[in-house]
Amino acid sequence: MTLTDIERGYLASQPLGRLATVRVDGSPQNSPVGFAYDERTGTVDIGGMAMGATRKFANVMATGVAALVVDDLVAGDPWTVRGVEIRGIAEAVTRDESTFSYRSGEIIRIYRSRVISWGLDPDRPGMNGRTIGAFQANGRH
Repeated sequence: MTLTDIERGYLASQPLGRLATVRVDGSPQNSPVGFAYDERTGTVDIGGMAMGATRKFANVMATGVAALVVDDLVAGDPWTVRGVEIRGIAEAVTRDESTFSYRSGEIIRIYRSRVISWGLDPDRPGMNGRTIGAFQANGRH
């Protein structure tokens, strides 16, 4: 199962997300990032300036896992939020053939294993989660 049309549309409308990675000592790191959903592969790709020199890139190389949260506040009264969380196996790709001039040749690629969305689909209110494939922390799915 892939992302829904509503989830893909929402991700395409948002410029920033927060990437959670795990350091080798087990401590978490959270970073604001730009991202793109690749329809062809069903992955989320995260790039940036000098990505290969970042702590988040090193974390993914060491642990092979990551999660991305993309969300926003629609209204404050009544409190209305929406978003998507994508968890999965992550790969530190060292030679991405990116067409974006602002990105270095490295990206973090997330192969989704778990997707949770909220506030996006009026026909499915509340939190909606599903597992997509098996999740293994050894870098395979």
